[in-house]
Amino acid sequence: MHLQNIQTIGVVGAGQMGVGIALVSAKAGWDVLVNDSNTTALDTAMARIQKGFDKQVQEELTSPQEADQALKRIRTTQSFGDITDVQLVIEAIPEKPDLKSRLFWELGRVCKPDVILASNTSSISITKLGAAAGRDELVAGMHFMNPVPVMRLVEITRGLRTTHETVTLLSDLAKHMGKIPVESNDSPGFIVNRILMPMINEAIFAFAEGVATAEAIDTAMVCGTNHPMGPLALADRIGLDTVLSICEVLHQDLGDPKFRPCPLLRKYVEAEWLGRKSGRGFYQHQ
Repeated sequence: MHLQNIQTIGVVGAGQMGVGIALVSAKAGWDVLVNDSNTTALDTAMARIQKGFDKQVQEELTSPQEADQALKRIRTTQSFGDITDVQLVIEAIPEKPDLKSRLFWELGRVCKPDVILASNTSSISITKLGAAAGRDELVAGMHFMNPVPVMRLVEITRGLRTTHETVTLLSDLAKHMGKIPVESNDSPGFIVNRILMPMINEAIFAFAEGVATAEAIDTAMVCGTNHPMGPLALADRIGLDTVLSICEVLHQDLGDPKFRPCPLLRKYVEAEWLGRKSGRGFYQHQ
């Protein structure tokens, strides 16, 4: 398959990442079909996409006409069967290995044989997802950073049997979206989270042990290392449930105790203090 053969991109999952991927895909000129089993999630997603385009117009990143045209290219559906009409699927459901494996098993049976299945996973084995789908050579990781419309990086991850052609097409797709693709082999956490999550986890340990307040830890990293955002504020933006899931995958798959999730992180997730999306994490959010 070539880039010019792609007319419609299916995005499975209408959460924060799915919304961003749908927006940048439509802005780049593709028709987009957003699938989710939850009607409320789909309604919320369209409202957030509209808000995202309004912000881009306000910041003069796109014109009102371009935003309106892009918005019209996005459709939503609860029917999983509608995915059969797309040429590429990007999965953006929660970071749970069993959920993703089940979804790729279903996509492998619903989608046409030449459809590429990309996962926005930030840590889960692409080789495992490819095996679940039954089309290993056409499955790859396409990990967008959050927030998708702002962050330029996309990690393209090849599974053990992913073809060069699949990786090249997804890299070209990312470039057409205005992103910068980097290729990674299939190792837990890939590049970004392999390096980022131990830092965030250690910041949580420092906070839990009373080394400093959340504000002091974040200020130290922003002003002392020139990071644009402190690790605890970033964890709140990512979602503490997602941070925990990634740390668990890294700890389980690499077997290194340095990836052991901080007990306080687990406690916050159990309390549903998930960060920005729940209104409370290491900070209070409106």
